Amino acid sequence: MSDTISPDKIVSLPQKAAGPKYKRVADTIQSAIRSGDLRVGDKLPPVRELAWSLGITPGTVARAYTLLTDAGHAVAEVGRGTFVANRSSRPAAPPREYVSVPVQDGKLSLFSPQLPDLGQVALIQDAFARIGETAPERLLHYPTRDAYRSLREAAVYWLRTTPLGNIHETDVVIVHGAQNGLSVILQAILHGPRPTVLVEDMAYPGFRRTADLLRADAIGVPSDEHGLLPEALADIARRTNAQVLCTSPDVHNPTLVCTPSDRRRAIAEVCRAQDIQIIEDSCYRRTDVTAPSYRILAPERTWHLTSISKVLTPALRIGFATAPRGRGPDLRQIAEHGFFGIAQPLAEAAERILTSPEADDIMFAIRQRMAEYVRVAVNALGTYRLTWHEDVPFLWLPLPQGWRAAAFCRAAEARGVQIRSADEFALRDGRAPHAVRIAVNAQVPLHAFENAMLQLRDLLGHPPEQISV
Repeated sequence: MSDTISPDKIVSLPQKAAGPKYKRVADTIQSAIRSGDLRVGDKLPPVRELAWSLGITPGTVARAYTLLTDAGHAVAEVGRGTFVANRSSRPAAPPREYVSVPVQDGKLSLFSPQLPDLGQVALIQDAFARIGETAPERLLHYPTRDAYRSLREAAVYWLRTTPLGNIHETDVVIVHGAQNGLSVILQAILHGPRPTVLVEDMAYPGFRRTADLLRADAIGVPSDEHGLLPEALADIARRTNAQVLCTSPDVHNPTLVCTPSDRRRAIAEVCRAQDIQIIEDSCYRRTDVTAPSYRILAPERTWHLTSISKVLTPALRIGFATAPRGRGPDLRQIAEHGFFGIAQPLAEAAERILTSPEADDIMFAIRQRMAEYVRVAVNALGTYRLTWHEDVPFLWLPLPQGWRAAAFCRAAEARGVQIRSADEFALRDGRAPHAVRIAVNAQVPLHAFENAMLQLRDLLGHPPEQISV
């Protein structure tokens, strides 16, 4: 074995600039291994010595070393230290075992998207198994702001492929899923005894429910095939003194409308002129969208909201609420006063998941698998006015003449298929089209999903003789 590498040698290496600190340290060392500056058998500096030289915490260096050993670039030997590994002699990883969820009670639920397990279950299990490596004091005390810093940095790194402009970790608050994040953001924005929240006239029900909880009025704004109508938005905002607009410009839920760049710019200008805050929900996001986000168009008033629920798992309830620059303290105060922050063990696990070398590959594989199910649905139902996109795990189906949404949903359930009526996305005083939303359930075999689509196609072709209401 070689002598221990001096910390000064690590400090002198070209430093990587992207990602949380521990990942930058790991990437810098990994690059030096690839270039030959560090060789097989070289002993990495002790954690505390390297931390002191880099001006960071020992925990940050320890996390970097863990990342290197997880990826096979280094090997830790008890009592001796951490060494550059010989990757050619690294044993092959054991094959993954994936889970499958059977149909419950003879009914296939297509209410909400169900992701297949393509490695995330093992990734999550491993992350929780390693919580035992956490410093004991982090499992004994209330979490502090600094305790979440590395997770916030990991969140910023995870959001790097979303065009949001410059984000700093202090802009981000970790929340219990997007629904909790929506509540936290609205509490930071709304004021007065009965504030008004604007939403699309057909919208994600969580917008309305959160407004109800906060004693706010949710008012619908008309839309067309390109999204919200700017003129209608301006008129309703003036009449109601609205304080905030909740919108999903990349993938409108449930219609899949994607708002183009020129319409987004017009909406942003209305919000600026009327002093309306914007909550931009991108929990569903297409990979081919090139239109700028509202956080780029109106960074001084846009609050961004997303989560891992639609790309990895909804079980962990991990979401990211991003404030406009300078409003991060307001957002943190609401979260701290409301629930002190997420549990420290959950934060530790989430950090490992977000920074895992496997995470991006797993998310890509999930998208690919979900797209297979979408194509099956399109092949079965494509002769009707179906709206779909391979990147989106649900489809929007306006019903043919003779069907009402509620009656169609009842008939589908009688055949063992559960879908959502458009009525569930309408405001209380709004009108819903005769349409249904069909979510992808990729936890059942493809043939079972295809059979459900054929059942729906058969129903579409045989409307009842008398129209039900």
